[in-house]
Amino acid sequence: MQTDLLQEARRQAQICNACRYCEGYCSVFPALHRERAFGDGDLTQLANLCHNCRGCYYACQYTAPHEFDLNLPQALAELRRDSWESYAWPQPAARAFHTHGVRIALLGVLGFAVLFLLIRVLGTGAGNGFYAALSHSAMVAIFLPAFLFPLISLAISLRRYWADVGGEGLRLSHVIGAFASAAKMKDLAAGHGEGCNFEDEDRFSQARRHIHQAIMYGFLLCFASTAVGTIMHYVFGLPAPYPLWSLPKLLGLPGGVLLTLGTIAMILLKRKSDRALGDEKAWGGDMAFIALLGFVAASGLALYALGATSVMPLILALHLGSVLSFFLLTPFSKMAHGFYRLAALIREEQKKRAAP
Repeated sequence: MQTDLLQEARRQAQICNACRYCEGYCSVFPALHRERAFGDGDLTQLANLCHNCRGCYYACQYTAPHEFDLNLPQALAELRRDSWESYAWPQPAARAFHTHGVRIALLGVLGFAVLFLLIRVLGTGAGNGFYAALSHSAMVAIFLPAFLFPLISLAISLRRYWADVGGEGLRLSHVIGAFASAAKMKDLAAGHGEGCNFEDEDRFSQARRHIHQAIMYGFLLCFASTAVGTIMHYVFGLPAPYPLWSLPKLLGLPGGVLLTLGTIAMILLKRKSDRALGDEKAWGGDMAFIALLGFVAASGLALYALGATSVMPLILALHLGSVLSFFLLTPFSKMAHGFYRLAALIREEQKKRAAP
């Protein structure tokens, strides 16, 4: 990781540790105040605990023009992005996505869409519904490796992170505590429970918390829909397409709506926020990921609505191209932050329970 980012984060953390005004703002400050010195792993842990709510910045008396010039949200955001790039496997892909995220995502979607259209021309389709455009065996052959790759890549990355932050053996209580915090988006409500200051400067708002929840639960519903469809196909011999009142549709449709609306709202919210309080180098990659995730959901809904029309093959190609790009880019995009943040919350549970 970059030494200058670690040194700046250490300088600011030491000042915050001496001040302690922001004691109960979020998970970062109790964790920060437990330490007397800050090793590289301690700073990386703090960076991945931070949700960039920015409440501490607006409450701080040592921000510019004070000579201390504190901007802890930015320092931790830059260190967080640098840690993801350092732990990523393969590493160059992460740095490339954060720098050229929009271009890479767009080329990936269009390139894979053309590939799927060419496969259709070769005549692999042999079935009902979408399988008439692309056979089930072709989909499995393409998407199974694409699904396994991010799992392997993230496992390598998280193992590196866990070693650097001094992670210990997992206990069920640690995992449950971390999942409970993540499910509630607890730190986006901040210590006062009134929300964060992400988009309205020193005004509190719950908007970012609710938008995050819409995206997270929308994604989980879509994933559950896919998982249920897979079980129905392979275990019960019930292949797609499925009717409206089937479980895959009952999970997937509201999930797609939540995900589409959530990503649109997040793009609008981020455009209102102050970039100087985040990591400007990650702006393009963040926006590309949100747009890609939203397009996956929106194209899935369009595919359902227009699946019986002549434009179905084109929409299917674009949807599958976006899904394939999403899978392959997951370890290097903002999607990885959910895994790192969960790991950070688990490590925080371990430290809290070990504290005297």
